[in-house]
Amino acid sequence: MDDYLLNEREQWEALTRWLRVNGPAIVAGIAIAALGLGGYRWWQARENNVDLAAGATFMEMETAFEHGDSTQAFILVGDLERQYPSSPYADQARLTSARAFVEDGQLARAADELQEVVQHSSDSILRLVARLRLARVQIALQQPSAALATLNGAQPGAMAPQYAQARGDAYYAMGDKAAALAQYEAAKASDTGGETDSGLLDLEIADLSADVATPAAPAARAGQPAKKP
Repeated sequence: MDDYLLNEREQWEALTRWLRVNGPAIVAGIAIAALGLGGYRWWQARENNVDLAAGATFMEMETAFEHGDSTQAFILVGDLERQYPSSPYADQARLTSARAFVEDGQLARAADELQEVVQHSSDSILRLVARLRLARVQIALQQPSAALATLNGAQPGAMAPQYAQARGDAYYAMGDKAAALAQYEAAKASDTGGETDSGLLDLEIADLSADVATPAAPAARAGQPAKKP
């Protein structure tokens, strides 16, 4: 029993010595952990408040566009870009303003807005959407080569059918009907979820199939020049 008590006393003394040496570090660790938890909760609450404020501004912007008050709408777009530049709402505001510019015939300004989303958005889906719309604007600006570069600059994933159709439009604008047909057919084949306008694709494929199948001029006989019309 005395040996047991002695061992217990020795263990207690060893524990107190260990606490004397390591106690401050333990207390500091607990304090840091508490501060970290409090800081995370503060940051999370702040982020939630930022999202709520950005969302409210975005809704105001959409309402202004719907009511035809483009001046106020673009002011709110600017507010979102300045105050919440890293928020998805700022990217969506750029997409919305780009659409408004397209409807107003200001294609170059629409391209600028879309380029911002392509280059700076942290949302991969929004980047893909912006890239597709940018390519279509570039085609409308008679820049089909730039549109192809835009489309080929990313892996479209589930948006592959829309990307293929847009590439077809770019090739068609360049006068390459065979390449356009191949892209339209690829879009048709890969569209299992109804992501494209299948009726329009069918018409485009039918028209181009006839054009590509018909030679541009009668083939000359071997060793003889083609007859002039």
